[in-house]
Amino acid sequence: MEFVADGLRFTVQDVDWAYHAKAYLMLHKPAGYECSQKPSTYPSIYTLLPAPIRQRGGGAAAGVQAVGRLDQDTTGLLLLSDDGKFIHRMSSPKHHVPKVYEVRAKHLVDDKQVAKLLAGVVLDDDPKPVRAAACEKTGEQTLRLTLTEGKYHQVKRMIAAVGNRVEEVGGLHRARIGSLDLPADLLPGQWRWLTAQDLAAISA
Repeated sequence: MEFVADGLRFTVQDVDWAYHAKAYLMLHKPAGYECSQKPSTYPSIYTLLPAPIRQRGGGAAAGVQAVGRLDQDTTGLLLLSDDGKFIHRMSSPKHHVPKVYEVRAKHLVDDKQVAKLLAGVVLDDDPKPVRAAACEKTGEQTLRLTLTEGKYHQVKRMIAAVGNRVEEVGGLHRARIGSLDLPADLLPGQWRWLTAQDLAAISA
């Protein structure tokens, strides 16, 4: 007899759970957490998730994995999954999934800096210029930056390349992936399952 498993409910340690064949989650990453299973200085983001999600599947590669990483001092929207194909598709620069960051700079942001970010800046590990897909000033020291790549510390290095710096505390926040916004009611440290509409918005 065949049946559809998704949507079935079961209980783990007296907690009610819905069955999901694959895990697709969003987390509002707070500052002071590392996107690592073996953090060096700060606690791991995985400690914010319940054990049944951290331990999905069993074995050496059990549990969900972060789709890309955010620095320990960067906050905002982080996706997690145990679907390897989904993680690869979302992480690969070939797919150009836009990610929107709210940036607070140490110094005043001027139109020349915005123009340089849109035209492209050269980072020290690649002679090919890296361009922002979109960039706009949102205040005297703030801007909204959209990237379609995921290089190491890319936002901070791009801002440095135009003669400014990202503020160390509260300076970098990821607000959107694709067309999926971080929900206003999802507080730092909280997580939830992605809906079918969320998954569609990520690729939109």
